[in-house]
Amino acid sequence: MPALTKEDLREQLKRRDIAPVYVLYGAETYLRDLAANTIANLSFNEGDFRDFNETEFSVAISDNLQPALAAAEQLPMMAAKRVVRIADVRVGATSNKDTLKEDQESILENYLKRPAETSVVIFIADELNANRKIGKLLLKGRPIAVEFPRLDDAALRKFAADKIRESGSEADERTVRHLTALTGSDLRRLSNEIEKLSTAALPDKLITIDLIESLVANSRELTNFELTDNLMAGRGEKAIRAMRKILDDGAEPLALLGLISYNYRRLLMAKDLMNQGVSRQELSSAVKLYGNKQEEFLTAARRTDLGKLSHAIKRIAQTDLAIKTSQGGGGTQGSRMQIEILVCELAIL
Repeated sequence: MPALTKEDLREQLKRRDIAPVYVLYGAETYLRDLAANTIANLSFNEGDFRDFNETEFSVAISDNLQPALAAAEQLPMMAAKRVVRIADVRVGATSNKDTLKEDQESILENYLKRPAETSVVIFIADELNANRKIGKLLLKGRPIAVEFPRLDDAALRKFAADKIRESGSEADERTVRHLTALTGSDLRRLSNEIEKLSTAALPDKLITIDLIESLVANSRELTNFELTDNLMAGRGEKAIRAMRKILDDGAEPLALLGLISYNYRRLLMAKDLMNQGVSRQELSSAVKLYGNKQEEFLTAARRTDLGKLSHAIKRIAQTDLAIKTSQGGGGTQGSRMQIEILVCELAIL
């Protein structure tokens, strides 16, 4: 079956034409994850017991594909459908970092030949090579495959303009161009900025270049969670640049360390709850996930393991002691050196 465009998928979903299997992939993860949420939302009717019928499995955890497909074979409980998300799918040009393995091809192929009619399975792929056999199964077999490429400048500006209108605000074309030039192609960040600007634009609801300059300039600075996200993804150079930017902007090393520790502990809790198979709602409540950072946080939790998180927390504690006892030199310079050593070590875990 040929891959659909985002627009094709949107039209199908408007008709509530829900397929039994989807494969969502591409560089634009914000729209990809939004599509996954929309499919899941439309799969349930009002009054359905969603908490009992929606589960997520990360295939970054070895041998998780079979239980995921087994869950899809189960009949829904007091609901129209069962929704199973299979996250962290990665099939590269070589098998080194694959999360779907060659020995799982038969399991996958058997399910795709006859998917359960009472379930909706959503594969969420970070990488999907069409030349590999298992990639072909997902892209050219029975599933509805939808690619989410990164937006070009024109599409980015249209996205921003549409978001501004949806928020009830107004902005002219020059203002939209200025905003997208500052935020770049990160749609999550762009959406967050528009939400903030729309609130600040009250009561006249007009977003201006002056308003953007006053609010978005500071928001361009990398946040601590972005630092943590780069660390968890193994993007060492980006993590180090983020850390240096935060410290150069005046953050206290101990305060930054406390924020890193806070995020790693929440990630550890989320990962443990994921492994226990708790519902997304229960997990979000336990880890105190609110607002539009939920998907970003859960993605970071899914793509690591408990051992890595535990080791990171141990190293954070050691760094805290080193700073407080002035190991390697006291003062801001010594503290900064300890933070830099920590970030470099965590980036290569």
